Amino acid sequence: MHLLKAPTLQHANLHGQTVSLSFQERSHLLAAATCGATPACAPPPSCHSSLSSGCRAAQEPVVSQNLVTDDVAVVEGETAIISCRVKNNDDSVIQLLNPNRQTIYFRDMRPLKDARFQLVNFSDNELRVSLSNVSLSDEGRYVCQLYTDPPQEAYADITVLIPPGNPVIEAKDEVLSEGNETEMTCTAMSSKPAATIRWMKGDKELKGKPKVELSYDKMYTVTSRVTFAVSKEDDGVPVICIVDHPAVKDFLARKFLEVQYKPEVKIVVEFPQGLTREGENLELTCQAKGKPKPQRVNWLKVDDDVPSHAVITGGDLYIENLNKSYNGTYRCVASNPLGESFDDYVLYVYDAPTTTPKPTTATITTTSTITTSTPNPAASQDTVPSAEPAAHDSRAGEGTPRTVDHAVIGGVVAVVVFAMLCLLIVLGRYFARHKGTYFTHEAKGADDAADADTAIINAEGGHTNSDEKKEYYI
Repeated sequence: MHLLKAPTLQHANLHGQTVSLSFQERSHLLAAATCGATPACAPPPSCHSSLSSGCRAAQEPVVSQNLVTDDVAVVEGETAIISCRVKNNDDSVIQLLNPNRQTIYFRDMRPLKDARFQLVNFSDNELRVSLSNVSLSDEGRYVCQLYTDPPQEAYADITVLIPPGNPVIEAKDEVLSEGNETEMTCTAMSSKPAATIRWMKGDKELKGKPKVELSYDKMYTVTSRVTFAVSKEDDGVPVICIVDHPAVKDFLARKFLEVQYKPEVKIVVEFPQGLTREGENLELTCQAKGKPKPQRVNWLKVDDDVPSHAVITGGDLYIENLNKSYNGTYRCVASNPLGESFDDYVLYVYDAPTTTPKPTTATITTTSTITTSTPNPAASQDTVPSAEPAAHDSRAGEGTPRTVDHAVIGGVVAVVVFAMLCLLIVLGRYFARHKGTYFTHEAKGADDAADADTAIINAEGGHTNSDEKKEYYI
């Protein structure tokens, strides 16, 4: 009987270090060597002979063993976790290899001299290893290996994420004018993978045009360009560049718009609050805003001069003791380097109120006169275009356009129509009551009677022969 020489009971790794094997691992290797050298296990190399129990033990495959792992994405400088997991392990050896096929861990031992790799967990079903301070050179495919027959391998791809630098916004124009178009660019440099850029103006999203560049060190630089028009409402509104990348969140840069625009003018009636009447005072305030701030604010009267005793202080106009000669259109004009704007106020002075109330008929007559009166010629001659609202009119109170009181007209028309209907009804009833048929009973031969008594006697019974006459009252 020949004794078989036992195989080497040590395993050499790629770095020349040796690792001791357990008794069970030695038995597996010895059984494999015995199967290959014993004639009872013939014919080699399939080893299917049923005569050797050792051969059967060595040849039976591992049932339901499954080696799995996961891909890892990690930000540069952080720690990656690699996990090799086995289901239904039968004490087979697990090891982890780097992309260069160098052994990182063999069971719970670390042959590779890289202290950044540390054992997190080791059991029959898992080998978990951490890699700290990950750099771009660590990226690649790592191999989980299970010593079975045949050996099993699973692959974990490590992807190193490099966040971009702080985004930078550049504007074509620092100061904009209303209605003009501007262009902005946002750049996110040196990232992996390439970042994406979004634009927001206030709460409205803008569509940009991106450009991606790949550098020699396999880093990406993304530049996005956006073009849009501005209005005066955009003054002070932020334009935001938002960078989306797997390595960072809420990465953005913003720039506030500075938009210049011509003045906006509005006339406010401080006094009186109602109709303007003779003998009263008038006080108007001109409110003007713009960017830059209006340099001049002037009051004038369209097609006429401002009353000599009127007081103008800045944007305020004050006129005492009103009379009808002051009627007309008063205009406030404000200007800045971008242009000028104005607002108008139409003054119409009413008669001073009387102490005794006017009769109803007089009130109706007065209302009719107002509705048919001709508008102020000075107001109708104002042909200068204005982007402001319609001129204020003292005839209808502050801020009311020059319109006729349609309610008064409607009331007068209704009263007139009602009166005419009533008159038609009365006339109809009167005509109906004075319309009829009348009969005269004059007997024939009564004219020949000698006296009245004889005529009456002769007329008796003469109704059948009487003439029928119809009379109408027109």
